[in-house]
Amino acid sequence: MSTPPIDGGIVVVTGASSGIGAEFARQLAPRARVLVLVARRRERLDALAAELRVGRPALQVEVRPCDLSNAAAAGALADALLADHCAVDVLINNAGLGDVGLFHQRDEAKLLAMMAVNMTAPLVLTRRLLPAMVARRRGGVLNVSSGFGMFFMPGFGTYAATKHFLTAWTEALRLEVAHHGVVVSQLNPGPVATEFEDNAANPTGERIPALLMMSAQRCAKRGIRGFDRGGALIVPGLALRTFYGLCALAPRWLNRLALRLVARRFEV
Repeated sequence: MSTPPIDGGIVVVTGASSGIGAEFARQLAPRARVLVLVARRRERLDALAAELRVGRPALQVEVRPCDLSNAAAAGALADALLADHCAVDVLINNAGLGDVGLFHQRDEAKLLAMMAVNMTAPLVLTRRLLPAMVARRRGGVLNVSSGFGMFFMPGFGTYAATKHFLTAWTEALRLEVAHHGVVVSQLNPGPVATEFEDNAANPTGERIPALLMMSAQRCAKRGIRGFDRGGALIVPGLALRTFYGLCALAPRWLNRLALRLVARRFEV
């Protein structure tokens, strides 16, 4: 079984300015030869790059600011990486946006931006970087999906739809390139202590209990471990895997019945 060529490789991490992406960067810094950090906020990327260089002076860290809600910008980023490196070894599509609330009350522009970041950007980056991996018969793509990529819930409809896309696309892509020596995996975490809740602007004002949260550090660690093993679907935590399994076993009508009251909580 192939393994992703992280060690001594050129590794690209999107959404690296905070949360799981920043933790991916910190945990991969001792292993990669070149680490490419991608996000909108350059000042945060510069600070992280400085931290990583102090920890390992031999590491080559590249800061590549990019607004991934712009498909043309995502394509230009991929083209620049190919021009500079000819190929990358590992792509981690971690960048993501969230939005919470009843669909008919959400801002259309924000929904479209979320769809662009969560779906279009991974598609564009992977489409442009994957052919070189296939040609070299080595490479890895890790897509950060979500538990919402496997079930649905009122108030998270469009967000869940983007993650369903990512989950289905990753599963198919994995089968398409497996015999070319390229590993494609997905990480499907539950609630993680990041800036997601603040950016999602939940209209109810309710927050996920800290007890149910996983740290970004732990999530990234388990994601890398599963990716190293060539795992298809990486779900961090036994409790979460059990919950997903129960949801999958329950008939859809029962899920609808159980979630009917949830929709009312989002009425504002």
